Amino acid sequence: MAHRIEALIEVFQSLFDDEPKPSLHVGEVMACWTYLAVLEEAVALEQLGINTTEDPELKKVLQKSMDGANSQAIRLKDFLQKEGVPFPPAPESKPLSDPNAIPLGAKMTDSEIANSVSVKLASSVAMCATGAVQSIRNDVGLMLLEFQTEAMRYSVILKSLMKKRNWLKIPPYYFPPGKPQN
Repeated sequence: MAHRIEALIEVFQSLFDDEPKPSLHVGEVMACWTYLAVLEEAVALEQLGINTTEDPELKKVLQKSMDGANSQAIRLKDFLQKEGVPFPPAPESKPLSDPNAIPLGAKMTDSEIANSVSVKLASSVAMCATGAVQSIRNDVGLMLLEFQTEAMRYSVILKSLMKKRNWLKIPPYYFPPGKPQN
């Protein structure tokens, strides 16, 4: 499925590469600037998670998600720099640390880490969708669509691990009155 979306993005890009690009409008700037801030906060959160967890599978998922967020941040910074847009303030990079050196009361659980990253990914997907549909410039919309697709990929990987470990928070099931019971 991902290859189909990537192919579709390439087709759309080829259709619009030759048109002269107008300046970004304030909504496009805001969407890109805010998304860059969210990406950099996500990287900091994933670094904290990697430093906190001892679960090798969770570390692997966090590393993949962090690498993806870093890659998107680099691409977005390059785009914003070419457009003359200043960057939002970014949190400091977190050095590697020993999870056992963190006191238990100050340490996030693996479930808390996974759910926090899941919320960041969900907000990233929503932000990209909103920015893409509000964009006038096709290059901005397509870039945000690509970022959204990547965030959805990481969300699926994380959700699978969360289901496996019973970390996924599921609301109660709803059974409407009068529904036949199976």
